[in-house]
Amino acid sequence: MHISRGDFQIDPGLALPEDEVHLWRVDLEALREGESRRQKLLSADEARRAGRFHSPLDRNRFAASRALLRLLLGSYLRTEPDRLSFSYSKKEKPSLAPPYSESGIRFNISHSGEVALLAFTCRRDIGVDVEQLHRNIEIDSIARRFFSLREQQQLAAVRKEEQFDAFFRCWTRKEAYIKATGEGLSLPLDQFDVSIAVGDADALIATRPDASEAALWSIRDIPAGAGYVGAICVRGRDWQLKDWTGETLQNSRK
Repeated sequence: MHISRGDFQIDPGLALPEDEVHLWRVDLEALREGESRRQKLLSADEARRAGRFHSPLDRNRFAASRALLRLLLGSYLRTEPDRLSFSYSKKEKPSLAPPYSESGIRFNISHSGEVALLAFTCRRDIGVDVEQLHRNIEIDSIARRFFSLREQQQLAAVRKEEQFDAFFRCWTRKEAYIKATGEGLSLPLDQFDVSIAVGDADALIATRPDASEAALWSIRDIPAGAGYVGAICVRGRDWQLKDWTGETLQNSRK
């Protein structure tokens, strides 16, 4: 993919094999221009959602992310991006609506600050999360409220100067998992454990009450740029993560 300032230029006819997961990382700051062109790609519902943002910067970031999602899906499906429509689960997870849902293509998107991550699979559930690092939050109180006991113990064992990074690694891994399952925050965050170790390629440690669920998913960190932390969760283990910004990441096959 090539992104020029104020517009998108995407190679047509992208292929998405079932054993690959495609990651696209986008600098939203580089896309501040061209909002009017992107608005034309959005559905009426998406345009209304964009209009709810009071900040022009937030509105432009939302429009840029949704327009890019449509352009990428259009390339995978070999169709015009403005022809696509979406369905939403009870927990508001988006998916392709018929007839394009028959392709098996699934996706997830996350954005924070100036970075957006878009991830795509074929016939695999997927979740992705990116968070901008902030040093002015009370990580101890947040961890006590949302992390499992095992995760809190891991965090407490980390050296003080490394705890903020460890906290965000834990947070993004947990967010990626609940987004992949489609349960959102209705899934209690203390009912599963992730590791907080750097570079862990198998970061889902345990799930409750069904312990066998942990073996069905793969969670790992993904590069999100300086000042950001990202994670991805995919159903299954026999897949390869391909970074379409130019870097091919390690193979996850066991």
